[in-house]
Amino acid sequence: MKTIFVKPHEIEKKWYIIDADGKTLGDVAVKAARLLRGKDKPEYATHFDNGDYVIVINAAKAKLSRDKENTKIYYHHSGYVGGLRKESYSTLLDRKPTMPMEKAIKGMLPKGPLGRQLFRNLRVYADDKHLQTAQKPIVCNF
Repeated sequence: MKTIFVKPHEIEKKWYIIDADGKTLGDVAVKAARLLRGKDKPEYATHFDNGDYVIVINAAKAKLSRDKENTKIYYHHSGYVGGLRKESYSTLLDRKPTMPMEKAIKGMLPKGPLGRQLFRNLRVYADDKHLQTAQKPIVCNF
């Protein structure tokens, strides 16, 4: 059996929309990462981008399991001595409503140039209004 490699210009990319309202943050992130990576396609390959475009709406309304809304902490280090910054989920959600969803999805993508390229195919919106209506996105239910 011969392995089939698809050229990047032969790949047909679709637009998918995921509504995160009432769904768990991790479940939405897993589904978005799989679509961005193209893992559900038969011509999947680990070394190039054959995934689709993903729009996540209502990202601010995604829920967390158990008591994580009060206990989950996001860390960031400036690179300087004593430069560790930490922020709870609720304060990050107030400051940037799309950031927890973006961080969850980005953490599930590969690290390096391919992961950065895949992350550009993601659009996250805090409410139900998005700018990609001309692309006629397919509603993704799970």
